[in-house]
Amino acid sequence: MKTEIYHADTIKEAAKQIQAGQLIAFPTETVYGLGADATNETAVKQVYIAKGRPSDNPLIVHVANVETVEKYAQPLSEKTRLLMKTFWPGPLTIILQLKPGALSKSVTGGLTTAAFRNPRNQTTLDLIREAGVPIVGPSANTSGKPSPTEAKHVYHDLHGKIAGILDDGPTQIGVESTVLDMSGDVPTVLRPGGVSEEKLEAVIGTVRSDHHKVGKNEVPKAPGMKYKHYAPNAQVLIVADEQWPEALKWAAEQTSPVGVMTTKQVSSQNEIPANGEWFSLGDDVQSASHNLFAGLRHFDTESSVAYILAQKFDKLGLGEAYMNRLEKSAGQQYFQTPKQ
Repeated sequence: MKTEIYHADTIKEAAKQIQAGQLIAFPTETVYGLGADATNETAVKQVYIAKGRPSDNPLIVHVANVETVEKYAQPLSEKTRLLMKTFWPGPLTIILQLKPGALSKSVTGGLTTAAFRNPRNQTTLDLIREAGVPIVGPSANTSGKPSPTEAKHVYHDLHGKIAGILDDGPTQIGVESTVLDMSGDVPTVLRPGGVSEEKLEAVIGTVRSDHHKVGKNEVPKAPGMKYKHYAPNAQVLIVADEQWPEALKWAAEQTSPVGVMTTKQVSSQNEIPANGEWFSLGDDVQSASHNLFAGLRHFDTESSVAYILAQKFDKLGLGEAYMNRLEKSAGQQYFQTPKQ
């Protein structure tokens, strides 16, 4: 299969592919998603096949408006409507109870709930409207690998497996949306992301957090709760600010190249060894979140490092989302000062 590249001026052609049951990757403000008609079960199943994604890992349904959500979900609560009014379009995914039989089990992972999102990307909103159907959209990558923040990342993983990629340049935020479960009694954040818990609480009051790793026989309500995510080929080690001198000394002693991902400030205060390959995370946690997946992919596709040293941030605001992704990519592995 040839994978076509589409742009804003060829959205109609991309939409026709969606209507025909084909897979089209699309941009959002967070990462690129792999799109298929959410009402076409055969097309949805192809998403799992193309990604190598476990079938009990539910998909996020992307919509162009609230009216589409109302077509499939149970009546929306006042808090849910307030969230949509405040944060949509934007990086907030909301899990809702569905009307019986509204969407296939291929979309929901067999649950009675589904996750909905209204992305803040005009090109993709135009695609959804042109296709005339809601579009499922997990990250457009090989399952378990770092999420794609540019069209070239999608092409690297999925060319020949999907019909096309709608290219709208690099994404803005770089880490996926916040997933908020509104299907129960207490609003619960299942995945931190572009909308912080503080911002959510300012709108609807108290929210709970549940980022636990679900059990072997448990179906996750949100992506990233059960299976390995965001992992490059090299082993990632998370480094705290005060550990950089020791970490870089350790790196210099390695016989193979070592990737180093830090802000400009950390790199200016420390000497990168001759065998160290530096990738800039920018100036702060916001730029670091934007550049994280791009950096991991850089070392996957353009380097041969065995280890990647990556900068730790405090788990505050966007830092919580950054660290959530970084800890998963590292398998929770932090740099440990070698014993003397």
